[in-house]
Amino acid sequence: MVLGRATRLLSGAVVVACVVLLGPSAPSGAPSARPLPADAAEDVVPNRVMTWNLCNPCEKDNVDRAAEIATYAPQVIGLQEACVSDVKRIREYLERLYGLVYHVEYGPVLRNWGRCGGAPWKPGAFGQALLSAAPMTDPVVTEYPDGGSEDRGYMAVTTEVGGRPVRVFNTHLAERRQEAVRADQAGVLATAVARHDRAIVLGDFNAVPEAPELARMWALAEDTDPRCRPSSAGTCGVTTDWHSKFDYVFLRGIAPLRHRVETTPYSDHHLVHSDLDPA
Repeated sequence: MVLGRATRLLSGAVVVACVVLLGPSAPSGAPSARPLPADAAEDVVPNRVMTWNLCNPCEKDNVDRAAEIATYAPQVIGLQEACVSDVKRIREYLERLYGLVYHVEYGPVLRNWGRCGGAPWKPGAFGQALLSAAPMTDPVVTEYPDGGSEDRGYMAVTTEVGGRPVRVFNTHLAERRQEAVRADQAGVLATAVARHDRAIVLGDFNAVPEAPELARMWALAEDTDPRCRPSSAGTCGVTTDWHSKFDYVFLRGIAPLRHRVETTPYSDHHLVHSDLDPA
């Protein structure tokens, strides 16, 4: 942690020195680093994972999204409702403004000009993305047979959390009032998760814990919120602006240490992160 902080401070000093000697090279109006809170993570936290639905098209600035992520600096981040173009900018800001370097894998299952821009004949890719401070291998992108009102799917990679290899999944299930569709999607996802003794499942499930469509997931894994189980309706911490718990960090073969839900003005979903026991 001390070395990471020193490295980031040294990088900042070099940038300042170059600006003094050569003058500013960034164009006028280029984003600058937003000051992080005093208790922000000093470097990537190797056993921390995060899930965050970016709320697209909420038309929020990616430099603010990057600052929110940099505050907690997880090892692995699962993003939903993510345009590939937005994720690219977020990664650039994380590295350039905060010294945090992430690998990326994309899991888009939809192209949507209204959400992601691009040319009308070549709209931007939209779906999920996984960022990891460690390299990722064996990526899989699977579209659900029935996406409901919008194509949906899951992605999976193998990476490291807490210094140990683990299979990480990231998903976004069908929108509310599509319970039967979500049940089928959760079944497809659960079948894939069950193949692994150690797995982390991140995502927006669009369902409260006691919803019947999540039964297959609860049979395999537990959420990192210790208050949150199918039988504990009303005691789970909410993760959305409409006071529902829709966002989960499911663990299989891994124990949680700490769980936090952070409200944010940059999405209608809260930012959920958990520190895990790497043993």
